[in-house]
Amino acid sequence: MNTRFERSGPLTELTSYPQWAQDMVADCEAAKQGVVRHEMWDLMREASLSHTATRHFMVGIWPVIERFPAYMALSLLKTRFGRSSGDNLARRWLVRNIRVEQNHAEYWLNWAEGAGVAREDVLNGRAPHGTGTLADWCEEICASGSLAASVAATNYAVEGATGEWSQRVYESKAYAESFAPKERAGSLRWLQLHAAYDDTHPWEALEIVCTLMGTTPAAHDVEHIASCIKRSYVSMRISMDHCIDARYELEAMREAAA
Repeated sequence: MNTRFERSGPLTELTSYPQWAQDMVADCEAAKQGVVRHEMWDLMREASLSHTATRHFMVGIWPVIERFPAYMALSLLKTRFGRSSGDNLARRWLVRNIRVEQNHAEYWLNWAEGAGVAREDVLNGRAPHGTGTLADWCEEICASGSLAASVAATNYAVEGATGEWSQRVYESKAYAESFAPKERAGSLRWLQLHAAYDDTHPWEALEIVCTLMGTTPAAHDVEHIASCIKRSYVSMRISMDHCIDARYELEAMREAAA
């Protein structure tokens, strides 16, 4: 049985969503906190992240930033207008936001340049081993997963956790002051947008997932969506781990010396 879901409460209140979704979000919270409370963001907030780790981050995560509109386009290909209220909601939302995401690639490059990582290095540099874990997973789930799974894994999980860690970094005065005054606003534009814009984006994605699945989806379907969300969080954490892994910093130093 798949009873139709229509949200009646506020968008950003979890109680506005079916009980299964509330339980799923709670079940995934620990994995999410592994991303939001990652050491990477503490180092950024303190303006003490090394240049090598910064370079690993900017270059290693770039494929996710550059490909994010494409992930959403793959989700869009799964929709059929008029097939269901969930398809219609997803279609309108994806079409509207793909163009918005395109602009974020340029803001990422500006952030990298302000942080001392050349644009050319981000575009063509070799990413450290392991930092592509998140990009690989997003590509896989958006290409071969269901519409609900791809939206949950990327637009809900990845953007939701990103909104929270972005807010932690953006509110740091020490980090902001680590950029040259004339470049500060442009360099921090990506962080600023994600710390604010993504406050509602993941909620909208959750509404799409719930509308697609209804109020009483099968237990195994909910378990699958939850596993996709958790895998996104774990993939994010693994990518961050490799960005600050001292072994790769040493490797980079050896390459520079050679």
